[in-house]
Amino acid sequence: MKIVVMGAGAVGSYFGGLLTKSGEDVILIAKGKHFEAMRKNGLKVKSADGDFKIKVNVT
Repeated sequence: MKIVVMGAGAVGSYFGGLLTKSGEDVILIAKGKHFEAMRKNGLKVKSADGDFKIKVNVT
């Protein structure tokens, strides 16, 4: 199943990152500097459950 997250702000990016990390096919919809940063560097998530960095599909 493909999952699209409309709005890759703090909450959308967090859940999109977790879904991607668990193996789901996720596309994050973002714009501006956030879009460019994720495209260039991947997504960095910091949480109480552990930090991770992952390459995400971002449009």
